[in-house]
Amino acid sequence: MPAPRSSSAARRGGKATNIPQVSWREPRPAPIVLVSGPEEICAERAIAGVRAYLRAEDPALEVSDLRADDYESGSLLALASPSLFGEPRLLRISGVERCTDAFLAEAVAYLEHPQEGATVVLRHTGATVRGKKLLDAVRAGTGGGIEIACPAIKRDDEKADFVAGEFRAAGRRVAPQALRALVSAFSDDITELAAACQQLITDVQGDVTPELVERYYGGRVEVSAFVVADTAIAGRLGEALVALRHALASGADPVPMVAAFAMKLRSMARVAGSRESNAALAARLGMKDWQVDRARRDLRGWNERTLGLAIQATARADADVKGAARDPIFALERMITVIATRAPYGEAPAGAR
Repeated sequence: MPAPRSSSAARRGGKATNIPQVSWREPRPAPIVLVSGPEEICAERAIAGVRAYLRAEDPALEVSDLRADDYESGSLLALASPSLFGEPRLLRISGVERCTDAFLAEAVAYLEHPQEGATVVLRHTGATVRGKKLLDAVRAGTGGGIEIACPAIKRDDEKADFVAGEFRAAGRRVAPQALRALVSAFSDDITELAAACQQLITDVQGDVTPELVERYYGGRVEVSAFVVADTAIAGRLGEALVALRHALASGADPVPMVAAFAMKLRSMARVAGSRESNAALAARLGMKDWQVDRARRDLRGWNERTLGLAIQATARADADVKGAARDPIFALERMITVIATRAPYGEAPAGAR
Protein backbone atom coordinates (compact mmCIF):
# COMPACT_ATOMS: atom_id res chain seq x y z
CA MET A 1 0.00 0.00 0.00
CA PRO A 2 1.47 3.40 -0.95
CA ALA A 3 2.49 5.53 2.01
CA PRO A 4 0.13 8.47 2.65
CA ARG A 5 1.37 11.97 2.15
CA SER A 6 2.34 13.51 5.48
CA SER A 7 4.12 16.78 5.98
CA SER A 8 3.84 19.88 8.10
CA ALA A 9 4.00 21.75 4.81
CA ALA A 10 1.03 19.86 3.34
CA ARG A 11 -1.96 22.03 2.58
CA ARG A 12 -5.69 21.43 2.18
CA GLY A 13 -8.07 24.13 1.09
CA GLY A 14 -5.34 26.72 1.53
CA LYS A 15 -4.66 25.72 5.17
CA ALA A 16 -1.68 23.87 6.57
CA THR A 17 -2.21 20.40 7.99
CA ASN A 18 0.16 18.24 10.00
CA ILE A 19 -1.60 14.92 9.54
CA PRO A 20 -1.28 12.29 6.79
CA GLN A 21 -3.55 12.72 3.77
CA VAL A 22 -4.91 9.31 2.76
CA SER A 23 -6.70 8.44 -0.50
CA TRP A 24 -10.32 7.42 -0.18
CA ARG A 25 -9.47 4.49 -2.42
CA GLU A 26 -6.88 3.21 0.07
CA PRO A 27 -8.33 4.00 3.51
CA ARG A 28 -6.79 2.80 6.74
CA PRO A 29 -7.65 3.23 10.41
CA ALA A 30 -6.17 5.65 12.93
CA PRO A 31 -7.31 6.86 16.34
CA ILE A 32 -9.09 9.72 14.55
CA VAL A 33 -10.12 9.53 10.88
CA LEU A 34 -11.44 12.80 9.44
CA VAL A 35 -13.43 12.13 6.27
CA SER A 36 -13.91 15.57 4.73
CA GLY A 37 -15.52 16.97 1.62
CA PRO A 38 -18.88 16.83 -0.15
CA GLU A 39 -18.53 13.77 -2.43
CA GLU A 40 -20.67 11.24 -0.59
CA ILE A 41 -19.88 8.17 -2.71
CA CYS A 42 -16.16 8.61 -1.98
CA ALA A 43 -16.84 9.18 1.72
CA GLU A 44 -18.98 6.05 1.91
CA ARG A 45 -16.23 4.02 0.24
CA ALA A 46 -13.64 5.42 2.65
CA ILE A 47 -15.66 4.69 5.77
CA ALA A 48 -16.59 1.21 4.55
CA GLY A 49 -12.91 0.60 3.79
CA VAL A 50 -11.88 1.55 7.33
CA ARG A 51 -14.50 -0.85 8.72
CA ALA A 52 -13.36 -3.67 6.42
CA TYR A 53 -9.71 -3.08 7.42
CA LEU A 54 -10.55 -3.27 11.15
CA ARG A 55 -12.86 -6.26 10.79
CA ALA A 56 -10.19 -8.16 8.87
CA GLU A 57 -7.85 -7.57 11.82
CA ASP A 58 -10.44 -8.63 14.40
CA PRO A 59 -13.91 -10.02 13.55
CA ALA A 60 -15.07 -9.05 17.05
CA LEU A 61 -15.02 -5.36 16.07
CA GLU A 62 -17.80 -3.34 17.72
CA VAL A 63 -19.34 -0.76 15.40
CA SER A 64 -21.39 2.18 16.69
CA ASP A 65 -22.97 5.16 14.95
CA LEU A 66 -23.53 8.64 16.34
CA ARG A 67 -24.97 11.84 14.94
CA ALA A 68 -23.09 14.97 15.90
CA ASP A 69 -26.16 17.12 15.20
CA ASP A 70 -28.37 15.10 17.57
CA TYR A 71 -25.93 14.30 20.31
CA GLU A 72 -26.44 13.17 23.90
CA SER A 73 -23.71 14.26 26.28
CA GLY A 74 -21.30 11.52 27.26
CA SER A 75 -22.05 9.26 24.28
CA LEU A 76 -18.66 9.64 22.61
CA LEU A 77 -16.59 8.60 25.59
CA ALA A 78 -19.04 5.85 26.58
CA LEU A 79 -18.86 4.16 23.19
CA ALA A 80 -15.12 4.67 22.74
CA SER A 81 -14.15 3.26 26.13
CA PRO A 82 -13.03 -0.37 26.32
CA SER A 83 -15.68 -2.99 27.07
CA LEU A 84 -15.29 -5.86 29.51
CA PHE A 85 -13.57 -8.03 26.89
CA GLY A 86 -11.57 -5.23 25.28
CA GLU A 87 -12.83 -5.66 21.69
CA PRO A 88 -11.72 -3.02 19.16
CA ARG A 89 -14.28 -0.25 18.60
CA LEU A 90 -15.26 1.75 15.55
CA LEU A 91 -17.35 4.90 16.02
CA ARG A 92 -18.82 6.44 12.87
CA ILE A 93 -19.93 9.99 13.57
CA SER A 94 -21.94 11.83 10.90
CA GLY A 95 -23.23 15.39 10.67
CA VAL A 96 -20.09 16.98 12.14
CA GLU A 97 -20.70 20.06 9.97
CA ARG A 98 -23.92 20.57 12.00
CA CYS A 99 -22.61 19.43 15.39
CA THR A 100 -24.08 20.57 18.70
CA ASP A 101 -22.07 22.57 21.22
CA ALA A 102 -22.01 19.54 23.51
CA PHE A 103 -20.50 17.31 20.85
CA LEU A 104 -17.95 19.95 19.84
CA ALA A 105 -16.72 20.37 23.40
CA GLU A 106 -16.52 16.64 24.09
CA ALA A 107 -14.89 15.81 20.75
CA VAL A 108 -12.16 18.43 21.24
CA ALA A 109 -11.55 17.09 24.75
CA TYR A 110 -11.47 13.51 23.42
CA LEU A 111 -8.62 14.39 21.03
CA GLU A 112 -6.40 15.04 24.05
CA HIS A 113 -6.97 11.51 25.38
CA PRO A 114 -8.17 9.13 22.63
CA GLN A 115 -9.10 5.67 23.89
CA GLU A 116 -6.81 2.76 23.10
CA GLY A 117 -8.36 0.32 20.62
CA ALA A 118 -10.91 2.84 19.37
CA THR A 119 -11.16 4.31 15.87
CA VAL A 120 -13.31 7.42 15.63
CA VAL A 121 -14.44 8.45 12.14
CA LEU A 122 -15.59 12.06 11.84
CA ARG A 123 -17.65 12.78 8.72
CA HIS A 124 -17.64 16.48 7.79
CA THR A 125 -19.08 17.44 4.39
CA GLY A 126 -17.59 20.93 4.45
CA ALA A 127 -21.03 22.40 3.84
CA THR A 128 -20.62 24.82 6.75
CA VAL A 129 -17.81 26.07 8.97
CA ARG A 130 -19.47 24.54 12.04
CA GLY A 131 -16.97 22.42 13.94
CA LYS A 132 -13.97 24.43 12.70
CA LYS A 133 -12.32 24.25 16.12
CA LEU A 134 -12.49 20.45 15.97
CA LEU A 135 -11.21 20.30 12.37
CA ASP A 136 -8.31 22.61 13.21
CA ALA A 137 -7.37 20.45 16.20
CA VAL A 138 -7.50 17.22 14.17
CA ARG A 139 -5.44 18.74 11.36
CA ALA A 140 -2.92 20.08 13.85
CA GLY A 141 -2.19 16.49 14.81
CA THR A 142 -3.99 16.34 18.14
CA GLY A 143 -5.22 12.80 18.68
CA GLY A 144 -2.99 11.16 16.08
CA GLY A 145 -5.43 11.47 13.20
CA ILE A 146 -5.43 11.15 9.45
CA GLU A 147 -7.58 12.90 6.84
CA ILE A 148 -9.37 11.32 3.90
CA ALA A 149 -10.43 14.09 1.53
CA CYS A 150 -13.47 13.58 -0.71
CA PRO A 151 -13.68 16.70 -2.90
CA ALA A 152 -16.60 17.24 -5.24
CA ILE A 153 -16.42 15.51 -8.63
CA LYS A 154 -17.96 17.99 -11.05
CA ARG A 155 -15.93 18.51 -14.22
CA ASP A 156 -15.89 15.94 -17.01
CA ASP A 157 -12.17 15.34 -16.56
CA GLU A 158 -12.75 14.62 -12.86
CA LYS A 159 -15.51 12.17 -13.75
CA ALA A 160 -13.24 10.54 -16.33
CA ASP A 161 -10.51 10.18 -13.70
CA PHE A 162 -13.07 8.65 -11.33
CA VAL A 163 -14.17 6.08 -13.91
CA ALA A 164 -10.57 5.27 -14.84
CA GLY A 165 -9.81 4.78 -11.16
CA GLU A 166 -12.76 2.40 -10.71
CA PHE A 167 -11.48 0.08 -13.43
CA ARG A 168 -7.83 0.47 -12.44
CA ALA A 169 -8.65 -0.51 -8.85
CA ALA A 170 -10.34 -3.65 -10.19
CA GLY A 171 -7.36 -4.48 -12.41
CA ARG A 172 -9.43 -3.93 -15.55
CA ARG A 173 -8.95 -1.88 -18.71
CA VAL A 174 -11.57 0.44 -20.16
CA ALA A 175 -11.30 1.88 -23.66
CA PRO A 176 -11.22 5.72 -23.77
CA GLN A 177 -14.41 5.84 -25.86
CA ALA A 178 -16.15 3.50 -23.41
CA LEU A 179 -15.00 5.69 -20.53
CA ARG A 180 -16.35 8.78 -22.26
CA ALA A 181 -19.67 7.06 -23.01
CA LEU A 182 -20.08 6.14 -19.34
CA VAL A 183 -19.40 9.72 -18.25
CA SER A 184 -21.92 10.96 -20.83
CA ALA A 185 -24.58 8.49 -19.71
CA PHE A 186 -24.31 9.27 -16.00
CA SER A 187 -22.95 12.80 -16.00
CA ASP A 188 -25.52 14.05 -13.48
CA ASP A 189 -25.08 11.39 -10.80
CA ILE A 190 -21.72 10.15 -9.52
CA THR A 191 -23.41 7.45 -7.44
CA GLU A 192 -25.08 6.00 -10.53
CA LEU A 193 -21.82 6.34 -12.45
CA ALA A 194 -20.02 4.33 -9.77
CA ALA A 195 -22.76 1.69 -9.79
CA ALA A 196 -22.54 1.39 -13.58
CA CYS A 197 -18.78 0.88 -13.39
CA GLN A 198 -19.18 -1.80 -10.72
CA GLN A 199 -21.84 -3.58 -12.76
CA LEU A 200 -19.54 -3.77 -15.76
CA ILE A 201 -16.64 -4.91 -13.58
CA THR A 202 -18.81 -7.68 -12.11
CA ASP A 203 -20.63 -8.79 -15.27
CA VAL A 204 -18.02 -8.45 -17.99
CA GLN A 205 -14.83 -10.42 -18.50
CA GLY A 206 -11.87 -8.74 -20.20
CA ASP A 207 -11.62 -5.17 -21.45
CA VAL A 208 -14.60 -2.83 -21.35
CA THR A 209 -15.32 -1.62 -24.88
CA PRO A 210 -17.64 1.05 -26.30
CA GLU A 211 -19.83 -1.77 -27.65
CA LEU A 212 -20.30 -3.18 -24.15
CA VAL A 213 -21.25 0.23 -22.75
CA GLU A 214 -23.72 0.67 -25.59
CA ARG A 215 -25.21 -2.76 -24.90
CA TYR A 216 -25.69 -2.04 -21.19
CA TYR A 217 -26.50 1.67 -21.18
CA GLY A 218 -27.23 2.60 -24.77
CA GLY A 219 -30.62 3.99 -23.80
CA ARG A 220 -28.94 6.50 -21.52
CA VAL A 221 -26.00 7.56 -23.66
CA GLU A 222 -26.88 10.81 -25.39
CA VAL A 223 -24.97 11.90 -28.45
CA SER A 224 -22.40 14.29 -27.06
CA ALA A 225 -20.19 16.89 -28.66
CA PHE A 226 -17.24 14.51 -28.32
CA VAL A 227 -19.07 11.77 -30.24
CA VAL A 228 -19.62 14.21 -33.10
CA ALA A 229 -15.99 15.31 -32.95
CA ASP A 230 -14.70 11.74 -32.84
CA THR A 231 -16.58 10.71 -35.97
CA ALA A 232 -15.64 13.85 -37.89
CA ILE A 233 -11.95 13.57 -37.00
CA ALA A 234 -12.06 9.92 -38.06
CA GLY A 235 -13.22 11.08 -41.53
CA ARG A 236 -16.77 9.67 -41.34
CA LEU A 237 -18.67 12.67 -42.73
CA GLY A 238 -22.14 11.13 -43.05
CA GLU A 239 -22.00 9.59 -39.58
CA ALA A 240 -20.75 12.86 -38.10
CA LEU A 241 -23.64 14.85 -39.63
CA VAL A 242 -26.19 12.34 -38.34
CA ALA A 243 -24.60 12.50 -34.89
CA LEU A 244 -24.73 16.29 -35.05
CA ARG A 245 -28.47 16.25 -35.76
CA HIS A 246 -29.10 13.85 -32.88
CA ALA A 247 -27.01 16.00 -30.53
CA LEU A 248 -28.85 19.19 -31.51
CA ALA A 249 -32.21 17.44 -31.19
CA SER A 250 -31.32 16.41 -27.63
CA GLY A 251 -30.54 20.01 -26.69
CA ALA A 252 -26.81 20.35 -27.42
CA ASP A 253 -25.62 23.94 -27.77
CA PRO A 254 -23.44 24.98 -30.74
CA VAL A 255 -20.89 26.86 -28.61
CA PRO A 256 -19.73 23.91 -26.45
CA MET A 257 -19.98 21.73 -29.57
CA VAL A 258 -17.26 23.81 -31.23
CA ALA A 259 -15.32 23.85 -27.95
CA ALA A 260 -15.20 20.03 -28.00
CA PHE A 261 -13.69 20.09 -31.50
CA ALA A 262 -11.19 22.74 -30.43
CA MET A 263 -10.14 20.70 -27.39
CA LYS A 264 -9.49 17.56 -29.43
CA LEU A 265 -7.65 19.40 -32.22
CA ARG A 266 -5.55 21.26 -29.67
CA SER A 267 -4.51 17.95 -28.09
CA MET A 268 -3.66 16.56 -31.52
CA ALA A 269 -1.53 19.59 -32.35
CA ARG A 270 0.32 19.38 -29.02
CA VAL A 271 1.41 15.76 -29.50
CA ALA A 272 2.00 15.90 -33.26
CA GLY A 273 5.58 15.15 -34.29
CA SER A 274 6.78 14.05 -30.85
CA ARG A 275 8.66 10.76 -30.51
CA GLU A 276 8.49 10.65 -26.72
CA SER A 277 6.66 7.87 -24.92
CA ASN A 278 3.06 8.50 -23.88
CA ALA A 279 4.07 8.75 -20.22
CA ALA A 280 6.96 11.16 -20.85
CA LEU A 281 4.93 13.37 -23.18
CA ALA A 282 1.96 13.39 -20.80
CA ALA A 283 4.20 14.47 -17.93
CA ARG A 284 5.77 17.25 -20.00
CA LEU A 285 2.46 18.57 -21.34
CA GLY A 286 0.44 18.13 -18.17
CA MET A 287 -1.91 15.61 -19.83
CA LYS A 288 -3.07 12.11 -18.88
CA ASP A 289 -1.42 9.11 -20.53
CA TRP A 290 -4.71 8.07 -22.11
CA GLN A 291 -5.25 11.58 -23.48
CA VAL A 292 -1.89 11.45 -25.26
CA ASP A 293 -2.64 7.96 -26.56
CA ARG A 294 -6.04 9.09 -27.85
CA ALA A 295 -4.63 12.21 -29.52
CA ARG A 296 -1.96 10.14 -31.28
CA ARG A 297 -4.58 7.71 -32.55
CA ASP A 298 -6.72 10.63 -33.73
CA LEU A 299 -3.74 11.90 -35.74
CA ARG A 300 -3.74 8.88 -38.04
CA GLY A 301 -4.47 10.11 -41.55
CA TRP A 302 -3.66 13.73 -40.71
CA ASN A 303 -0.72 15.90 -41.69
CA GLU A 304 0.44 19.40 -40.90
CA ARG A 305 -1.59 20.98 -43.72
CA THR A 306 -4.89 19.23 -42.97
CA LEU A 307 -4.53 19.81 -39.23
CA GLY A 308 -3.99 23.49 -39.92
CA LEU A 309 -7.13 23.60 -42.09
CA ALA A 310 -9.14 21.94 -39.33
CA ILE A 311 -7.92 24.40 -36.71
CA GLN A 312 -8.75 27.35 -38.98
CA ALA A 313 -12.21 25.91 -39.66
CA THR A 314 -12.84 25.50 -35.95
CA ALA A 315 -11.71 29.05 -35.19
CA ARG A 316 -14.07 30.39 -37.87
CA ALA A 317 -16.95 28.25 -36.57
CA ASP A 318 -16.28 29.47 -33.03
CA ALA A 319 -16.75 33.07 -34.15
CA ASP A 320 -19.81 32.17 -36.25
CA VAL A 321 -21.70 30.37 -33.45
CA LYS A 322 -20.97 33.27 -31.09
CA GLY A 323 -22.73 35.78 -33.34
CA ALA A 324 -20.51 36.44 -36.35
CA ALA A 325 -22.94 34.52 -38.60
CA ARG A 326 -26.72 34.30 -38.72
CA ASP A 327 -26.91 30.49 -38.92
CA PRO A 328 -24.88 28.65 -36.28
CA ILE A 329 -26.10 25.23 -37.46
CA PHE A 330 -24.78 25.84 -40.96
CA ALA A 331 -21.48 26.96 -39.40
CA LEU A 332 -21.26 23.66 -37.52
CA GLU A 333 -22.01 21.61 -40.65
CA ARG A 334 -19.40 23.50 -42.64
CA MET A 335 -16.77 22.97 -39.94
CA ILE A 336 -17.56 19.25 -39.78
CA THR A 337 -17.28 18.99 -43.57
CA VAL A 338 -13.83 20.55 -43.59
CA ILE A 339 -12.62 18.31 -40.76
CA ALA A 340 -14.15 15.07 -42.02
CA THR A 341 -13.02 15.55 -45.65
CA ARG A 342 -9.66 17.18 -44.83
CA ALA A 343 -10.51 19.79 -47.49
CA PRO A 344 -10.78 23.62 -47.51
CA TYR A 345 -14.17 25.27 -47.12
CA GLY A 346 -16.58 24.31 -49.86
CA GLU A 347 -20.29 23.93 -50.29
CA ALA A 348 -22.46 22.75 -47.43
CA PRO A 349 -22.80 18.96 -47.36
CA ALA A 350 -25.50 17.56 -49.57
CA GLY A 351 -28.75 17.28 -47.67
CA ALA A 352 -27.31 18.99 -44.62
CA ARG A 353 -29.77 21.88 -44.70
